[in-house]
Amino acid sequence: MDGRDWSKFLLPYQQAVEELKIKLKSLRTELKARDEYAPIEFVTGRVKRISSILEKAKRLSVPIDQIETGIEDIAGIRIMCQFVEDIHRVADMIRIRKDLRLVYEKDYITNYKDSGYRSYHIIVEYPVQTSLGSMPVLAEIQIRTLAMNFWATIEHSLNYKYREQLPEHVRERLRKAAEAAFALDREMSSIRQEIVDAQQDFEEKSGIVRKVLNDIQGLYFFRRVREAAQFQLRFNELWEQEDMWSLAELSQEIQAALARAGKNNNSQ
Repeated sequence: MDGRDWSKFLLPYQQAVEELKIKLKSLRTELKARDEYAPIEFVTGRVKRISSILEKAKRLSVPIDQIETGIEDIAGIRIMCQFVEDIHRVADMIRIRKDLRLVYEKDYITNYKDSGYRSYHIIVEYPVQTSLGSMPVLAEIQIRTLAMNFWATIEHSLNYKYREQLPEHVRERLRKAAEAAFALDREMSSIRQEIVDAQQDFEEKSGIVRKVLNDIQGLYFFRRVREAAQFQLRFNELWEQEDMWSLAELSQEIQAALARAGKNNNSQ
């Protein structure tokens, strides 16, 4: 084993994970802000532990002085989606990015493993800006549904327990569980539009409520206390009645009142 300083060696990978997490989370936020459907449910990331790096290097016969290129998932990003269809949309979004270079892809959804493992992997080269200049870092982006991730997490724990030598009866039960998880994904896809419509209705409702309350606070800022209090009472009543149509009309009234308040304030 070489005598490298592992803490320094892993720094660029840690930076790559944090930056990619921020960028992919921002992509989800941007789509939400545009009132578009966001195929990304949430994003996580990790840097492989030193012990795991060494174990994988041994298993793949990768010399320690070549792990930068021989092990592609030291930096790992995981993107969770609601539906299988979302996985391919997210993959499309990653392919067109200009801040990274796509190395290759592994489709374990169409060509799932014998164990039942399903996921979509994209190996990318991401340039990290360090104090010594730009450094290209390999990272693996895994895109999965929530059901696929649940199964993969359990399998990983069992493989760790049995040191990659799972008993056959455990393997068989895992395969059956993988099929059950994928059946769940197919069932969710069959009612995808109903689910998406319900989620969009919820988002619209939340957006109207947030805007009404923020705009009422805006009236208080302009010292329109009586007007703000009246709007608050009307909001409370409509909220109790769950009358979203009237709440949307109330929002327009408050926006008009805010515009008048701002105009009067500027003319003083």
